[in-house]
Amino acid sequence: MPSDTKSSVYIEVAVAFPDERTFTYAVPDTLASLVSPGKRVLVPFGRRRLTAYVLGTAENRGQFTPRCILDVLDDIPLFPPEMIPFFQWTAAYYLCPLGEVIKNALPGGMHFSDYIILKLREEGKKALRHGEALNPAEKKILENLQKGPVRQKDLPALLHQNIPAALIQHMENSAWISREKQLRGGTTRAKTERFVSLVPDRQQEGRISGSREKIYCILASEGEVPVRKLKESVPTAPTLIRSMAEKGYVRIFEKEIYRDPFGEPVSPDQEPELTPEQAEAFSRIRDAMGKGFSTWLLAGVTGSGKTEVYLRLTAAAMEMGLPVIVLVPEIALISQTERRFRARFGEKAAVLHSGLSAGERYDQWMRILRGDAPVTLGARSAIFAPYANPGLIIVDEEHDTSYKQGSDLLYNARDLATVRARLSGGIALLGSATPSVQSYYNVRRGKFRLLTLSRRVEKRPMPRIRIVDLRENRDVRGARRFITPELHLAMGECLERGEQVLLFLNRRGYATFPVCGACGQAVRCPHCDITLTYHRLQNAFCCHYCGFSRESTYQCPACGSPGLKYLGMGTEKVEDAVRKLFPRARVARMDRDTTSRKGSVLKILKALRNSAIDVLIGTQMVAKGHDFPHITLVGIICADLSLSFPDFRAGERTFQMLAQVAGRAGRGDVPGRVVLQTYVPDHFSILAARAQDFKTFYQTEIAFRRALRYPPFTRLILLRISGTDIKKTETCVQHLGTVCRKLLQEEDTFRSSIEILGPIAAAVAKIADRYRWQLLLKGRSAKSLRHFLRELKEEYPDLFRIAGVRIVIDADPYFL
Repeated sequence: MPSDTKSSVYIEVAVAFPDERTFTYAVPDTLASLVSPGKRVLVPFGRRRLTAYVLGTAENRGQFTPRCILDVLDDIPLFPPEMIPFFQWTAAYYLCPLGEVIKNALPGGMHFSDYIILKLREEGKKALRHGEALNPAEKKILENLQKGPVRQKDLPALLHQNIPAALIQHMENSAWISREKQLRGGTTRAKTERFVSLVPDRQQEGRISGSREKIYCILASEGEVPVRKLKESVPTAPTLIRSMAEKGYVRIFEKEIYRDPFGEPVSPDQEPELTPEQAEAFSRIRDAMGKGFSTWLLAGVTGSGKTEVYLRLTAAAMEMGLPVIVLVPEIALISQTERRFRARFGEKAAVLHSGLSAGERYDQWMRILRGDAPVTLGARSAIFAPYANPGLIIVDEEHDTSYKQGSDLLYNARDLATVRARLSGGIALLGSATPSVQSYYNVRRGKFRLLTLSRRVEKRPMPRIRIVDLRENRDVRGARRFITPELHLAMGECLERGEQVLLFLNRRGYATFPVCGACGQAVRCPHCDITLTYHRLQNAFCCHYCGFSRESTYQCPACGSPGLKYLGMGTEKVEDAVRKLFPRARVARMDRDTTSRKGSVLKILKALRNSAIDVLIGTQMVAKGHDFPHITLVGIICADLSLSFPDFRAGERTFQMLAQVAGRAGRGDVPGRVVLQTYVPDHFSILAARAQDFKTFYQTEIAFRRALRYPPFTRLILLRISGTDIKKTETCVQHLGTVCRKLLQEEDTFRSSIEILGPIAAAVAKIADRYRWQLLLKGRSAKSLRHFLRELKEEYPDLFRIAGVRIVIDADPYFL
C-alpha cells in the first residue's frame, strides 16, 4: 500500500496458514466501507501475500503498528458471521488453525497465496553453453530451467534431491537465474454467459429480415435470453444481434449463471401415508422445532421409512423458515437421496460434496448463501453449508465411518452436526438401522432422545438370514470355495424367478495376495509395507495405498521365476466366477474401480432400478442405505474380513456392515433372504447381525469397552508420525514418547487422568515411502487431552517442526 495510506479501522483475521493465532491488520480508509466479517482479504504475511478471513473488528492497543491489508476479495461475505463461533469451536476441538478450518469449509480454488518461480537468464544459458565450472546440482537446475520456468518448491521433486536455499541464492547472485514472486489461486469464481434483451421503447424501423423478426419475437416473449439458446432457433443470431446492438435495438450483457450439477430432471412425487411409528417420530420432533437445541436418535430397521420422516421434517422446518442440512455418508448414496429430495422440494434443494467440480460447488455455495436453497444435501463437507442458524440437521446412517475426514482437517461431521445444532439452537437428528455405540450410549445417559421404527413399511418382513460355515469348504478349490453350494443354489432359484441378487465382498481387485509359485515370495509394493493386489481388467498389480502399479509381466525378485499364484479374492474374482456359473445372467460390479468416473454410480443404480442387471457384486458402497426393491437375495461372501483389523471398533464395524448389507434384501413385494458365509459363525457380532438385534450386540460390546477403558468411557487422541528417513523419524518418535511421559509425570492432573500407549510402528509401517509410527493418548475427557497437547506444543515447539517429519494430531480417531 502507498506510504501515505491512512487507517482508523482495525480488524481481526484468521490467516489460511498453519498458525493457530489470529492477527490484527489495519484497513486503509479507502477500503474501510468494503470490509465486513465473512469476507476474504489479501494480507502481507512475512514476505508473502496470503488469504485471510475477516472475523470482526479489533483494537490497536499501541503495542505495535499493524500492517495494512492489500485488498478486499469479495463483494459479499462468503459465510454469515453466525458461523464464526462454529469455526472457532471446530478449530479448538480438533487442534487445527482457525484459518485452515475456514479454508477447508469453503469451496476449493478460492485461496490466494504467493509462490516463487525460477527462470533461466541469459547468463545461465551461457554458463551451460560454455561449460563453466558448474557443480552437478547447478547443472541439473539450469538444464531443467531450459525447458521452462519452475516453481522453487517443485525443484527437489523434479531433481530427486534436496536443493539448499543457499544454492538458489548463489545462482541468483551469479545472474544465472531469476526469482519472481507470483500470486496464485482464485481459480474458482462465478460463471457468466452472454444474454440479450430488447431495449425498451425502441422499435425497428423499415422492413426487417425473417431472421431478425424471429429474434424480436423470441425476445419480446421471453425477455432476457442466452445468446446460446437464441442461436438454436436462429443460427446467425450472434452476427445479427451485434448489428442490432450497434443500432440500439437490443442490449447484450454478461449475466451470472449457475452450473447444473444434477443432470436429468426428476418428476415430483406424492407423499405416502405414514405408518403409526413414522407419524409418532415426525410429530415429536416437529413439536420440538423452534424450541431450542435437542439431539434425537432415530433407530429404524432397514426399510422402515426413515427417509420419509426426514422429508416430512424438512417440509415442516421450511414452513417455519428454518434452513435444513441433510448429511449422507458417501457420494455414492447422494444420487438416490438427492432424487427424493428434489422430487419433493425441486429447486429449493442444493447439493454440496467433493464429487462436484470446483465451479459447481461454488455455485451451490452461492445459492445457499443468497437464500435460494433452504435445503442442503451432501456428504460430510455439507456440515459447513453457509446458513446463519440451521434449524434442523439430519445425519443419515450416523454410524458410518465415512463421516470422519481422513486428511487435512480431521473432523467428524456427525459430531459437528450436534455441535452446530447446539450453537444455532436447532435440532440434530441422527438416523440409523445400526446406531453407533457412542450414540446409543448417549441415549442411555440421557444426552440424546430415542425414537424407534421397529417395522418395515407396508408390513414387509425382515429378510431370513442363514449362516454358512466356510470352514467346511476349506479343502474345496476354485469358485466353489467362496460361492458355497447353499449360495449357488439360492442364486439359481432367485435368477430363475427373474429376481435380482446382490453379492457383497469388501475387497476389490482379482487377487489380494499374489505370490511366487516357486518360492512363495509375495508381490509387494516397493513404496509401502503391503502386498500388491492383482487387477485382472487392468492386467496389472496395484497398490491400494499409494497408487503404484506394475505390469503383470512379473518375475520374482527372489528366485527369478515368472510363475505366480493368485491367492486371495476380491470383487473381480467373484464377478469372474459368477459369469462362469451363470453365463446367461447380466452381471455388474460396483466398487471404486467401476465408479471412479463422474456419473458412473448413477448409471449402475439406474440399470439396477430398471432391472437391466441380474447380479450386482459390490464392496461397502452397496451396503449404505440404497433402496433396491427388486433384490431378494443377498450373498455375503466372507462376513468376517473386518474382524481381523487391529482396532477396538472391529466388532462394531462388522455388525453394522453385515446388518446393513442384509437389509438390502426384500425391500419390495417379495420377501428377502440372506446367505451369510463366515469362518467364525459363533462370534457375537455375526450372531447379532443374523438376528438383526442391535441391543444384544450393544450389551456385549459395551461391556468390553468398559473393561478395557475405551470410548465411550474415555476419549482418544492419536499422534501419527511419519517421515521419509527411517532413522530420523524413529529418533523423533522416541523423543516424542520421552517428552510426553516426562510431561505426564510433571503435572498431577495429567498423571491421574491421561494414559500414554506407545509409540509403536503403525499396522502398515510404510506407505508411499513414508515410515509410520503412532502414539495414542487416552484420557477421561477431551478437555484434558487438548490441554496436554497444547502444553506439549508450547514446551517443545521444535518437535513439531523437524524437517522431513510430519506429526498429525487426530482427535477422536476412527482408524487405529
